Amino acid sequence: MSSTELPSVLAATVAPRVSTVRVADGEQLRSVGLPGVTLTVRSRPPAREGLPPALFVHGLGGSSQNWSDLMPLLDGLVDTEAVDLPGFGDSPPPDDGDYSITGHARAVIRYLDAQDRGPVHLFGNSMGGAVATRVAAVRPDLVRTLTLVSPALPEILVQRSAVPTGLLALPGVAGLFTRLTKDWTAEQRVRGVMALCYGDPGRVTPEAFRHAVDEMERRLRLPYFWDAMARSARGIVNAYTLGGQHGLWRQAERVLAPTLLIYGCRDQLVSYRMAQRAARHFRDSRLLTMPDAGHVAMMEYPETVATAFRELMADTLRLNEALNEHA
Repeated sequence: MSSTELPSVLAATVAPRVSTVRVADGEQLRSVGLPGVTLTVRSRPPAREGLPPALFVHGLGGSSQNWSDLMPLLDGLVDTEAVDLPGFGDSPPPDDGDYSITGHARAVIRYLDAQDRGPVHLFGNSMGGAVATRVAAVRPDLVRTLTLVSPALPEILVQRSAVPTGLLALPGVAGLFTRLTKDWTAEQRVRGVMALCYGDPGRVTPEAFRHAVDEMERRLRLPYFWDAMARSARGIVNAYTLGGQHGLWRQAERVLAPTLLIYGCRDQLVSYRMAQRAARHFRDSRLLTMPDAGHVAMMEYPETVATAFRELMADTLRLNEALNEHA
């Protein structure tokens, strides 16, 4: 049994019939069967043939929809796909119940290998940032550039506002929280999540709020929703405690890909104080700190994130051309 497995819950739970996942204009969803896992992938048809591929990885409690505002801003630049990690979005739980950072990274690697899409411009937010860091460290051949938005890398002094999320990792807490909040409406839950994740929840449009409520109602009908949350939270905590070559900061030092680090100064889950440490550990990195952003800058300020990535891509291309000229 893996360290992230909760023995009281079956790992492979069949998803019930619930309302369909929202697909924005111009997006497509498809299901990809892989050894031990089935992933739902959200994509936009590329503006033209031959664009370099990009893959987006969401954070704890998120889904591929978290990238829907950013993806169209990169049309004509990259061929965009966003994955629902196992147990999140529209992807069913993994067969082995492994929700560790390594387990999620393994699912991403299996997808990239099976689709022959590497190397990709890899994006990750929060937990997805930790997953993307591990992918880039262990499989550098799969990653062209790395863009991390508030990556969940180990912190010694965790912010007080992040403690309740971390407590989900403790056995029994998810069940207790479920009982304590059984009378909460989906609207109340969404407002709480937005207050935690956004620098300014007032920026959320009424339409986006309605979509988030619909998605929350859908997820709460899934019997494995809290199990996936608890196991993945435990996976993050376990990754924070790993030392040696498997530690996330050590793996960050092994990343070869040019890296864009994005931190929000109003982030209540990942402290912006970690930005300088991250910039020191990723050997080829640039740092963007956003004064008004919270934990999901790609949802709050997608234009700013898109511009920063365009600059990263352009500079990387110029450097590669210069190196080729001198080769």
